[in-house]
Amino acid sequence: MILRALGDKASIFVALLLAVALVVPALNLLLPVNHPLHVSSYFVSLIGKYLAFALLALSVDLIWGFAGILSLGHGAFFALGGYAMGMYLMRQIGSRGVYGNPDLPDFMVFLNWQELPWYWYGFDQFWFAVLMVVLAPGLLAFVFGWFAFRSRVTGVYLSIITQAMTFALMLAFFRNDMGFGGNNGLTDFKDILGFSIQAAETRAALFAATALALAAGFVLCRMVVTSKLGKVLVAVRDAESRTRFLGYRVEHYKLFVWVLSAMLAGIAGALYVPQVGIINPGEFAPANSIEVVVWVAVGGRGTLVGPVIGAVLVNYAKTYFTAALPDIWLFALGGLFIAVTLFLPKGIVGTIAALRSRRRSALQPAADRAGCAEAKAGIVVSKPQAAE
Repeated sequence: MILRALGDKASIFVALLLAVALVVPALNLLLPVNHPLHVSSYFVSLIGKYLAFALLALSVDLIWGFAGILSLGHGAFFALGGYAMGMYLMRQIGSRGVYGNPDLPDFMVFLNWQELPWYWYGFDQFWFAVLMVVLAPGLLAFVFGWFAFRSRVTGVYLSIITQAMTFALMLAFFRNDMGFGGNNGLTDFKDILGFSIQAAETRAALFAATALALAAGFVLCRMVVTSKLGKVLVAVRDAESRTRFLGYRVEHYKLFVWVLSAMLAGIAGALYVPQVGIINPGEFAPANSIEVVVWVAVGGRGTLVGPVIGAVLVNYAKTYFTAALPDIWLFALGGLFIAVTLFLPKGIVGTIAALRSRRRSALQPAADRAGCAEAKAGIVVSKPQAAE
């Protein structure tokens, strides 16, 4: 019923994600290693990481493509969700760490911490960690958005402020006295919900959870953008002053979609961390947030499907080129962004949709001319019949 309400194309995309969530783990777990259709655990984790990035790109498209809010700091929300999950995973290590301390993570023992900081309390429970995954990014987004949108900061100024926000958080998390592992971050994870994080079954389950989260995030974003709220957001994007003049509280609409986007980014970060096995302050780097914008631009902003495709394609290319040609990857990424801006300003999905629309428009006049010709022929034939 939900798929039917989304429309044909969106339903196909969601059905494809659900199929991927089932098929890929099955090919990994049920087929022997020497089978031609077997999917390795490495590939499962790699594609799972791409899907987490796709959810992050989707969250950026929600605010940039439909509300006109260009964020260059969404990596901050992604990293906060990742740290919340990383703190839970660190608490699960217990006495199996290098120093054997049942209460303190290894980095705290190394730095001579005597007790666990208060903000680590509760992270030994999975439900609390999940709550913090959405609450921590959401709270930061709410506070930031409350002041920014009420002050009517827009355009490039807002983008610069978001970049400054993530840069400040990166510097803070690099400090050892913050209690988040400093430069090394959080790593050496053992278990999640009692299951070994290195087991093939756990990796397959994390992959399926990421694909399902991406499908759910897509459905949620689709419901938002196709509702009356979504139409107001598009109006804000295209003519904010006029929308405000019509009586809409623009800052409330922008704040809502901004917080929702941050929560989706936090979920993406939480799904990313157990699959890669580490979270460090480097995830806050402004360059990471800019890269997310490239994914959205390549796939096509304002399409929802496009950013997912763009995130997977660009990260696959990154994986290939960083191994084959590591010295030119950054140049290739910059060249890709320039090429998309010049030749595909609507991205992959947007360009395809525009070409199809142009083709339909070209065929329509021909059909109209044929219809007019037939109508004229009918009139000519009917006149003698009427005269009789």
